[in-house]
Amino acid sequence: MSGSQPGGNARTGTSGDPVVYVVDDDESMRFALTGLLRSIGLRVEAFESTEQFLAFHRPTAPSCLVLDVRLRGESGLAFQERIDKAGLRIPIVFMTGHGDIAMTVKAMKAGAVDFLAKPFRDQDMLDAVASALARDGERLAAEQSSAGLRQAYAGLTAREREVMGFVVGGLMNKQIAAELNLSEVTVKVHRGQLMRKLSARSVADLVRKAEALGIAPQLRSPI
Repeated sequence: MSGSQPGGNARTGTSGDPVVYVVDDDESMRFALTGLLRSIGLRVEAFESTEQFLAFHRPTAPSCLVLDVRLRGESGLAFQERIDKAGLRIPIVFMTGHGDIAMTVKAMKAGAVDFLAKPFRDQDMLDAVASALARDGERLAAEQSSAGLRQAYAGLTAREREVMGFVVGGLMNKQIAAELNLSEVTVKVHRGQLMRKLSARSVADLVRKAEALGIAPQLRSPI
């Protein structure tokens, strides 16, 4: 099966709706988990193999993967390692009927949110999924904020970027004017423009944004 559940079709939702992906080669477990997670209003997509999961078009939305450790073919732990190397960032909640301490430790060290032994309590699964979705929501928000900041910086003029370097380096308008051979009024205009474009509320805020962008402070030229 691919993206559909036993006994019903997957809810379509919108691209921003949280999505829980379930990968387990046990059809009865997929059915049970689908019903449980949908009972609290979550969108669920279930698969019997990791390859079906990878082939599914995943929307940009907070999501997590509920993954069985022992699958036919590739194990859940091997899959966790594979997608991590491929740069696929998705929180994983592991489940298994044959877990042991070493397996649990390995999964958690690799970034798993939780490791649940079957049979598990419904509430334990719901709590683990809620934690995983919250974690992924924070990641997406941070990535979107970073992308927006990079786009805003790309909109600065070359002169505004020069002024920004000196501002985050701690120079006053008069000092920047001397460095760039500009009038203090012109520097003030450029400074105001770059602060507006980057939505920087203060110099301290601008410094944080510069650090996020990897921009080094520009210091005064030696006399």
